[in-house]
Amino acid sequence: MKTLYTAEATATGGRQGHARTSDGHLDVDIAVPPEMGGSDSDATNPEQLFAAGYAACFGSALQVVAGKQDKDVSQSSVTARVGIGMIGKGAFGLEVELQVAIPGMDESEARALVERAHEVCPYSNATRGNIPVELSVEVGQAAGATA
Repeated sequence: MKTLYTAEATATGGRQGHARTSDGHLDVDIAVPPEMGGSDSDATNPEQLFAAGYAACFGSALQVVAGKQDKDVSQSSVTARVGIGMIGKGAFGLEVELQVAIPGMDESEARALVERAHEVCPYSNATRGNIPVELSVEVGQAAGATA
């Protein structure tokens, strides 16, 4: 692989700590979510950060594959849900659901674009074969949008 960019972040204190990127653009407190025994706080957690990164990256992959086919996905959205749980013997694992909404597009056409984006997205390539990733496609309103 020819590396085009390298992100750098440092975390201290684990799931009850702080994370900051080397350029300072991300500078957040980290906390265990209440569902995992943590206290309710204004801090984020690693799963939220992963979900945001995966959703953004997948959205870009969708734009690239759609652009190559002269398809407009400018109104699309990607919602990533990252679950964490026990996988046995004291180990934890992740699972991901990507909900992709492409308003105004035929469902079969949208599904084909989403499946192609899943083939080229770096996050999808990193997770493939390691954690379950479920794809869902909506052609109504944007994912996460409210009426």
